[in-house]
Amino acid sequence: MNYRAIALSAAFICATSTTAFAGDPRAVIELFTSQGCSSCPPADKLIAELSRDPSLITMSLAVDYWDYLGWKDTLALHGHSNRERAYAEARGDRDVFTPQVVVNGLIDVLGSDKRAIENAIEKTRHIAKPLELPVTMTVVDGKVTVTVPDAPDSHGSAEVWLCPITHKVTVAVERGENKDHTLTYTNVVRRWVRLGDWSGKAQSYSIPVAELPDASYALKDIDEVSVLVQSGVAAKPGVILGAATASLH
Repeated sequence: MNYRAIALSAAFICATSTTAFAGDPRAVIELFTSQGCSSCPPADKLIAELSRDPSLITMSLAVDYWDYLGWKDTLALHGHSNRERAYAEARGDRDVFTPQVVVNGLIDVLGSDKRAIENAIEKTRHIAKPLELPVTMTVVDGKVTVTVPDAPDSHGSAEVWLCPITHKVTVAVERGENKDHTLTYTNVVRRWVRLGDWSGKAQSYSIPVAELPDASYALKDIDEVSVLVQSGVAAKPGVILGAATASLH
Protein backbone atom coordinates (compact mmCIF):
# COMPACT_ATOMS: atom_id res chain seq x y z
CA MET A 1 0.00 0.00 0.00
CA ASN A 2 1.41 3.41 -0.94
CA TYR A 3 1.61 6.43 1.35
CA ARG A 4 -1.47 8.10 -0.17
CA ALA A 5 -3.58 4.99 0.35
CA ILE A 6 -2.40 4.72 3.95
CA ALA A 7 -3.27 8.37 4.58
CA LEU A 8 -6.72 7.97 3.05
CA SER A 9 -7.44 4.86 5.10
CA ALA A 10 -6.31 6.56 8.30
CA ALA A 11 -8.49 9.57 7.61
CA PHE A 12 -11.45 7.29 6.88
CA ILE A 13 -11.06 5.34 10.10
CA CYS A 14 -10.43 8.34 12.36
CA ALA A 15 -13.25 10.50 11.06
CA THR A 16 -16.11 10.87 13.50
CA SER A 17 -19.52 10.10 12.12
CA THR A 18 -22.88 10.45 13.78
CA THR A 19 -24.68 8.70 10.95
CA ALA A 20 -27.16 6.24 12.39
CA PHE A 21 -30.25 4.63 10.97
CA ALA A 22 -32.74 2.84 13.17
CA GLY A 23 -35.36 3.21 10.44
CA ASP A 24 -38.56 1.26 10.12
CA PRO A 25 -37.83 -1.23 7.35
CA ARG A 26 -40.75 -3.28 6.10
CA ALA A 27 -38.62 -5.91 4.44
CA VAL A 28 -35.14 -7.30 3.90
CA ILE A 29 -34.74 -8.42 0.29
CA GLU A 30 -31.86 -10.84 -0.39
CA LEU A 31 -31.17 -11.48 -4.08
CA PHE A 32 -29.12 -14.56 -4.91
CA THR A 33 -27.56 -13.81 -8.28
CA SER A 34 -24.62 -14.77 -10.49
CA GLN A 35 -22.55 -13.25 -13.27
CA GLY A 36 -22.76 -16.65 -14.96
CA CYS A 37 -26.58 -16.65 -15.10
CA SER A 38 -28.22 -15.23 -18.23
CA SER A 39 -31.57 -14.93 -16.41
CA CYS A 40 -30.14 -12.73 -13.66
CA PRO A 41 -29.63 -9.27 -15.26
CA PRO A 42 -33.36 -8.36 -15.09
CA ALA A 43 -33.33 -9.22 -11.37
CA ASP A 44 -30.15 -7.21 -10.86
CA LYS A 45 -31.88 -4.21 -12.45
CA LEU A 46 -34.95 -4.72 -10.28
CA ILE A 47 -32.91 -4.82 -7.07
CA ALA A 48 -31.37 -1.50 -8.13
CA GLU A 49 -34.88 -0.07 -8.50
CA LEU A 50 -36.03 -1.48 -5.15
CA SER A 51 -32.94 -0.10 -3.43
CA ARG A 52 -34.36 3.39 -3.95
CA ASP A 53 -37.24 2.54 -1.61
CA PRO A 54 -36.10 3.66 1.88
CA SER A 55 -38.43 1.12 3.54
CA LEU A 56 -36.51 -1.79 2.00
CA ILE A 57 -33.09 -3.18 2.86
CA THR A 58 -31.82 -4.74 -0.36
CA MET A 59 -28.80 -7.01 -0.63
CA SER A 60 -27.14 -8.70 -3.63
CA LEU A 61 -25.58 -12.05 -2.73
CA ALA A 62 -23.46 -13.46 -5.55
CA VAL A 63 -23.24 -17.28 -5.58
CA ASP A 64 -20.50 -19.48 -7.02
CA TYR A 65 -22.32 -22.60 -8.21
CA TRP A 66 -22.51 -21.37 -11.84
CA ASP A 67 -18.75 -20.81 -12.09
CA TYR A 68 -18.34 -24.14 -13.89
CA LEU A 69 -20.09 -22.67 -16.95
CA GLY A 70 -16.88 -20.85 -17.85
CA TRP A 71 -16.84 -17.60 -15.89
CA LYS A 72 -15.77 -17.28 -12.28
CA ASP A 73 -18.06 -14.77 -10.57
CA THR A 74 -15.83 -11.96 -9.31
CA LEU A 75 -18.16 -11.11 -6.40
CA ALA A 76 -19.26 -14.58 -5.35
CA LEU A 77 -18.85 -15.99 -1.87
CA HIS A 78 -19.26 -19.70 -1.27
CA GLY A 79 -21.01 -18.71 1.93
CA HIS A 80 -23.78 -17.14 -0.15
CA SER A 81 -24.38 -20.47 -1.87
CA ASN A 82 -24.49 -22.12 1.55
CA ARG A 83 -26.93 -19.49 2.83
CA GLU A 84 -29.27 -20.01 -0.10
CA ARG A 85 -29.21 -23.79 0.44
CA ALA A 86 -29.77 -23.29 4.18
CA TYR A 87 -32.88 -21.25 3.43
CA ALA A 88 -34.16 -24.02 1.16
CA GLU A 89 -33.55 -26.62 3.88
CA ALA A 90 -35.32 -24.44 6.46
CA ARG A 91 -38.34 -24.04 4.14
CA GLY A 92 -38.30 -27.75 3.39
CA ASP A 93 -38.50 -27.37 -0.39
CA ARG A 94 -34.75 -27.54 -1.27
CA ASP A 95 -35.50 -25.07 -4.06
CA VAL A 96 -32.27 -23.29 -5.04
CA PHE A 97 -31.97 -21.22 -8.22
CA THR A 98 -30.91 -17.87 -9.62
CA PRO A 99 -32.23 -15.25 -9.62
CA GLN A 100 -33.89 -16.09 -6.32
CA VAL A 101 -35.12 -13.55 -3.77
CA VAL A 102 -35.71 -14.39 -0.12
CA VAL A 103 -37.96 -11.94 1.72
CA ASN A 104 -37.51 -11.39 5.47
CA GLY A 105 -35.79 -14.76 5.74
CA LEU A 106 -39.04 -16.61 5.04
CA ILE A 107 -40.45 -16.65 1.51
CA ASP A 108 -38.63 -17.16 -1.78
CA VAL A 109 -39.76 -15.86 -5.17
CA LEU A 110 -38.33 -15.23 -8.63
CA GLY A 111 -35.91 -12.34 -8.31
CA SER A 112 -37.12 -10.56 -11.44
CA ASP A 113 -40.82 -10.58 -10.45
CA LYS A 114 -41.60 -7.29 -8.71
CA ARG A 115 -45.23 -8.17 -7.98
CA ALA A 116 -44.23 -11.50 -6.44
CA ILE A 117 -41.72 -9.72 -4.21
CA GLU A 118 -44.36 -7.21 -3.02
CA ASN A 119 -46.82 -10.05 -2.38
CA ALA A 120 -44.16 -11.93 -0.42
CA ILE A 121 -43.53 -8.86 1.74
CA GLU A 122 -47.20 -8.73 2.69
CA LYS A 123 -47.42 -12.48 3.20
CA THR A 124 -44.51 -12.52 5.66
CA ARG A 125 -46.40 -10.01 7.80
CA HIS A 126 -49.28 -12.49 8.11
CA ILE A 127 -47.29 -15.63 8.86
CA ALA A 128 -44.69 -14.14 11.20
CA LYS A 129 -43.59 -10.90 12.86
CA PRO A 130 -40.58 -9.78 10.82
CA LEU A 131 -38.55 -6.69 11.67
CA GLU A 132 -40.36 -5.98 14.94
CA LEU A 133 -37.13 -5.16 16.77
CA PRO A 134 -36.08 -1.50 16.46
CA VAL A 135 -32.39 -2.19 15.93
CA THR A 136 -30.11 0.85 15.97
CA MET A 137 -26.63 1.25 14.54
CA THR A 138 -24.07 4.04 14.81
CA VAL A 139 -20.68 4.65 13.23
CA VAL A 140 -18.69 6.86 15.58
CA ASP A 141 -14.92 7.39 15.95
CA GLY A 142 -14.00 4.45 13.76
CA LYS A 143 -16.32 1.96 15.44
CA VAL A 144 -19.62 0.38 14.40
CA THR A 145 -22.01 -0.19 17.31
CA VAL A 146 -25.24 -2.16 17.04
CA THR A 147 -27.87 -2.07 19.79
CA VAL A 148 -30.67 -4.62 19.99
CA PRO A 149 -33.43 -3.91 22.53
CA ASP A 150 -35.39 -6.24 24.79
CA ALA A 151 -37.80 -8.47 22.92
CA PRO A 152 -41.47 -7.46 23.20
CA ASP A 153 -42.23 -11.18 23.64
CA SER A 154 -40.39 -14.48 23.42
CA HIS A 155 -38.48 -14.88 20.14
CA GLY A 156 -36.07 -17.62 21.16
CA SER A 157 -32.44 -17.36 20.13
CA ALA A 158 -31.09 -15.29 17.26
CA GLU A 159 -27.79 -14.37 15.64
CA VAL A 160 -26.53 -10.88 14.88
CA TRP A 161 -24.75 -10.47 11.53
CA LEU A 162 -23.01 -7.43 10.08
CA CYS A 163 -22.50 -7.09 6.32
CA PRO A 164 -20.15 -4.60 4.64
CA ILE A 165 -21.88 -3.33 1.49
CA THR A 166 -20.66 -1.79 -1.77
CA HIS A 167 -23.39 0.30 -3.40
CA LYS A 168 -22.44 -0.28 -7.04
CA VAL A 169 -20.06 -2.69 -8.75
CA THR A 170 -19.76 -2.85 -12.55
CA VAL A 171 -18.31 -6.01 -14.08
CA ALA A 172 -17.33 -6.76 -17.68
CA VAL A 173 -18.11 -10.46 -18.14
CA GLU A 174 -15.72 -12.12 -20.58
CA ARG A 175 -17.01 -15.69 -20.71
CA GLY A 176 -20.06 -17.79 -19.91
CA GLU A 177 -23.75 -17.06 -20.49
CA ASN A 178 -23.29 -13.28 -20.12
CA LYS A 179 -20.19 -13.07 -22.32
CA ASP A 180 -19.42 -9.56 -23.60
CA HIS A 181 -22.00 -7.97 -21.30
CA THR A 182 -21.19 -5.30 -18.73
CA LEU A 183 -23.36 -5.78 -15.65
CA THR A 184 -23.98 -3.57 -12.63
CA TYR A 185 -24.69 -4.95 -9.18
CA THR A 186 -26.35 -2.99 -6.36
CA ASN A 187 -25.75 -3.27 -2.60
CA VAL A 188 -23.23 -6.05 -2.98
CA VAL A 189 -22.57 -8.01 0.22
CA ARG A 190 -18.82 -8.41 0.60
CA ARG A 191 -18.66 -10.40 3.83
CA TRP A 192 -20.66 -11.72 6.81
CA VAL A 193 -19.34 -10.83 10.26
CA ARG A 194 -20.98 -12.65 13.15
CA LEU A 195 -21.27 -10.14 15.99
CA GLY A 196 -22.74 -12.62 18.44
CA ASP A 197 -25.92 -14.16 19.80
CA TRP A 198 -29.04 -12.40 21.06
CA SER A 199 -31.28 -14.11 23.61
CA GLY A 200 -34.08 -11.58 23.94
CA LYS A 201 -32.39 -9.17 26.34
CA ALA A 202 -31.08 -5.74 25.35
CA GLN A 203 -27.50 -5.98 24.16
CA SER A 204 -24.92 -3.95 22.23
CA TYR A 205 -22.21 -5.19 19.85
CA SER A 206 -19.22 -3.29 18.47
CA ILE A 207 -16.52 -3.77 15.85
CA PRO A 208 -13.79 -1.39 14.65
CA VAL A 209 -14.31 -0.11 11.11
CA ALA A 210 -10.71 -1.11 10.38
CA GLU A 211 -11.66 -4.77 10.82
CA LEU A 212 -14.38 -4.72 8.14
CA PRO A 213 -12.21 -5.34 5.03
CA ASP A 214 -10.66 -8.66 4.09
CA ALA A 215 -8.25 -9.81 1.38
CA SER A 216 -10.79 -9.39 -1.44
CA TYR A 217 -11.75 -5.74 -0.94
CA ALA A 218 -10.46 -2.59 0.75
CA LEU A 219 -11.95 -0.22 3.29
CA LYS A 220 -12.57 2.36 0.56
CA ASP A 221 -14.86 -0.15 -1.19
CA ILE A 222 -17.33 -0.21 1.72
CA ASP A 223 -20.15 2.32 1.39
CA GLU A 224 -22.38 1.15 4.22
CA VAL A 225 -22.99 -1.66 6.65
CA SER A 226 -26.20 -3.60 7.19
CA VAL A 227 -27.05 -5.58 10.30
CA LEU A 228 -29.51 -8.47 10.55
CA VAL A 229 -30.88 -9.99 13.73
CA GLN A 230 -32.08 -13.37 12.50
CA SER A 231 -33.74 -16.18 14.38
CA GLY A 232 -32.29 -19.66 14.22
CA VAL A 233 -28.70 -20.36 13.22
CA ALA A 234 -26.71 -19.99 10.01
CA ALA A 235 -27.37 -23.61 9.03
CA LYS A 236 -31.13 -23.12 9.53
CA PRO A 237 -32.00 -19.42 9.27
CA GLY A 238 -35.42 -18.14 10.21
CA VAL A 239 -37.37 -14.92 10.25
CA ILE A 240 -35.38 -11.68 10.35
CA LEU A 241 -36.41 -10.02 13.61
CA GLY A 242 -34.66 -6.69 13.10
CA ALA A 243 -32.40 -4.90 10.64
CA ALA A 244 -30.73 -1.56 10.04
CA THR A 245 -28.21 0.13 7.78
CA ALA A 246 -25.62 2.84 8.37
CA SER A 247 -23.43 4.77 5.96
CA LEU A 248 -19.67 4.86 6.39
CA HIS A 249 -19.35 8.17 4.51
